[in-house]
Amino acid sequence: MKYSNKEKLSIVARCQQGESVAALSNELAISRSTLYRWLKSFPTDSAGKPLKFSYQEYTLLQRKVEKLQNVITILKSADCLVSAPLKERLYALEPFYGKYEVHTICEALDVDRGTFYNHMIRNKRENAWFEKRRQEYCQLIRDVFDEYQQVLGAEKTQTILVQRGHQVSKEYVLRLMSEMGLRSVRMTAKKEYLKLREPKRKKNLLQQQFTADQPNQRWVSDVSCFKLRDHYLYVCVIIDLFSRKVIAYKISKKNSTQLITATFKMAYEERNPPTGLVFHSDRGAQYTSHRFQQLLHEHKVQQSFSRPGEPYDNAVAESFFASLKKEELYRRNITSDRAFQASIASYIEFYNTKRPHRTLKNLTPCQMEENFYKNAK
Repeated sequence: MKYSNKEKLSIVARCQQGESVAALSNELAISRSTLYRWLKSFPTDSAGKPLKFSYQEYTLLQRKVEKLQNVITILKSADCLVSAPLKERLYALEPFYGKYEVHTICEALDVDRGTFYNHMIRNKRENAWFEKRRQEYCQLIRDVFDEYQQVLGAEKTQTILVQRGHQVSKEYVLRLMSEMGLRSVRMTAKKEYLKLREPKRKKNLLQQQFTADQPNQRWVSDVSCFKLRDHYLYVCVIIDLFSRKVIAYKISKKNSTQLITATFKMAYEERNPPTGLVFHSDRGAQYTSHRFQQLLHEHKVQQSFSRPGEPYDNAVAESFFASLKKEELYRRNITSDRAFQASIASYIEFYNTKRPHRTLKNLTPCQMEENFYKNAK
């Protein structure tokens, strides 16, 4: 239910008169946080009673008063009246350009904003005073920008200039900063930081080339989950692209960095790969964690990542999990964690030793590796 300002004021007044927020909350079915927010939303007079308007309306009135004060200042300083010819009014308003907002300047002498802009643009090149002032403020803005280490935007830069005695509008400062290409580093700091590190941190080294000349040259990994009654179990696998053999797997109740690191350590100890191994995965938080990346660095392993939203970049691992679920898990009535573990172990043994692979010319992963080592002798 929406409440009007009048209704809110009456409720706030009841609070001010001594009724507790808890009692009003129960009576009106309004949360306490909402009531406290209303209490803060309406300013009070010297007696502590709420005024008949909100802070938002109060701020709006303040802005209107400030604008009217600036209009009065312009009218007092201008060399002509509102009744003067348009050309005279345009020239009279020139000195105020940049000091006050254009809306305020034009309102003071009843000049259309488009007309005023055209006049200023037309006279920019010919007006030595305008160019001199522009150059002066360009230098002042650049000095403040550098002094504050490129952190300040137009609004804060204008505040600093006003504090130093320069009457200038935020609009003018913004325009000059745009012309000079000055932008607060706050706007792009994170983007630039990530861009500098992206090529090193998240390179796709495989580019969907899922082949290798020998074992332990390229490994791919992924994690999949399976719901068992009221909880999930997570399976992490590592597959050698040469033979498509599942060389290590782990099961956990949590999809954690620990699951990934434990699986990698198992594979590394079992296979003892040479320097230059490429390890490919998606961009999951576990694979991009500092802990896991540090582990790969310690073992001189190059890390490769799929592109965001591109499952085909890790198609071999994705395909394995699709086969696991269709050929094993969806066919069994698994009722316990132990049964799930046994089912995974049984299928991976079948997958590595008995299941033929079209990519391997209908050899099994184990046969593929046996043939390689036999021919290498």
